[in-house]
Amino acid sequence: MSLAREALHPHRVEDVADIVRDASGGLRIRGTGSWMHVGAPVIAAHELRLDAFGGVRSYTPGDLTISVGAGTTLAELDAVTAAHGQWCPLLAWGDDHGSVGATIATATSGPFAESLGRPRDLVLGLECVDGRGRIVRAGGRVVKNVAGFDLTRLMVGSWGTLGVITEVHLRLRARPSVDVTLLVEGATATAMRAFQQGPLPPLAAVPIGEAVARTLGHPGPGSWLLRLGGNAPQVAAARAALARLGACIEVGADSWDIVRREQAPAAVTHWTWTPLMQRVREAFDPRGVLNPGLLGEAA
Repeated sequence: MSLAREALHPHRVEDVADIVRDASGGLRIRGTGSWMHVGAPVIAAHELRLDAFGGVRSYTPGDLTISVGAGTTLAELDAVTAAHGQWCPLLAWGDDHGSVGATIATATSGPFAESLGRPRDLVLGLECVDGRGRIVRAGGRVVKNVAGFDLTRLMVGSWGTLGVITEVHLRLRARPSVDVTLLVEGATATAMRAFQQGPLPPLAAVPIGEAVARTLGHPGPGSWLLRLGGNAPQVAAARAALARLGACIEVGADSWDIVRREQAPAAVTHWTWTPLMQRVREAFDPRGVLNPGLLGEAA
């Protein structure tokens, strides 16, 4: 297969394998483009776009598992699972326009990671194409299947330098029967840490800056945004405990969209290229075809 100069739009994993196998230069992997500005400049003449790899491949609500194409957005994943009272709490920093594949490839967590799991905790398995053009399927579709799990974790956070992720198998959670977001004003950091480590931990607790507090319409000092989830007695008890720490104001769940967008931590812009990284890269992509230069290896 000869490579055209324009962006490449494969529709099947076999097409991706052909493109990678026949590539005479570097390939820049692109999902929805949310993370294209991160890392060192990629030395590539062609852009490999995965927007055709969207949608649900299989979904078994009873098993709390779902398989989706890597180009599926977080918003699409949330909409599909919400219809069954479930969710996959990737909820990465940024917004829900990012793709599942990019979230897994970059291991981007978010404000819910401590309680609900990081990307590596939520991925059961995946399908990808390595730098030799081999189709690799690691892990499984069900929670009890752990075959190849280490390889799955290796791909999580590899930034597309070891393989082009085309499909992901995810673990889901049941949505809580009561789900409340509160803005807490005046609580100290010490008190909030104690609450988080107590018997009624929140789904998330984030200190918010003045700008975000103003956007939410409550520019008070020492503001925290918390999400409580569980049954009614649990949430009521947690709210009562929080009320002893500061003023509690119930706000909309969309407040988390603002926090995820406005308070996202600075993305990594460089890595320390180590001999171990080089050996792993050579094992999966000996020609340096996938996102070459992204990790600073060409510096």
